[in-house]
Amino acid sequence: MLTAVSVGATSAYAFDADKVPDKKRSSLALYLSAPEAYELATKEKVLFIDVRTRAEVNFLGMPTVADANIPYMELDPMYAWDEKKGVFKMDPNSGFVTEVEARLAEKGLTRDSKVVLICRSGDRSAKAVDLLAKVGYKRVYSVVDGYEGDQAKDGPNKGQRVVNGWRNSNLPWSYDLAKQKMYTE
Repeated sequence: MLTAVSVGATSAYAFDADKVPDKKRSSLALYLSAPEAYELATKEKVLFIDVRTRAEVNFLGMPTVADANIPYMELDPMYAWDEKKGVFKMDPNSGFVTEVEARLAEKGLTRDSKVVLICRSGDRSAKAVDLLAKVGYKRVYSVVDGYEGDQAKDGPNKGQRVVNGWRNSNLPWSYDLAKQKMYTE
């Protein structure tokens, strides 16, 4: 559910925080849908970060308007298996905050500027928002439907990420990655 919020002479859109699932909630409660994130990134000076792993970006592409890929989490270097989740384990990126700060400075922005974070489906971006909030950021938005979107709950595409998200909204993305946008630490 999207809600229009009038701000002076301009309109800003924000995903209704009451509709955000618990696992996608952040401490700042600032949410955008993928189309809203695209609109914000193309109309205002913001820092737009793709927080997915380098492997995800490498094999699935990334939004063309993203300023950088800075993984919030990375695959465990030993590819350890998480029995509970049924996936490979991921570890926090200890350089995440430092790299965000560097990208802000490159763009002439500060911690008071708007920052938009996108991951696969909105879970990790919310956790990354919380990390940035802990170090003083106040205007960090999570894209709740992420790059790939949510899974269909029924029908012929049940379990597939076809419901919403950046790619399913036909927003600009590319497999062509620019090295200067990539996290290479």
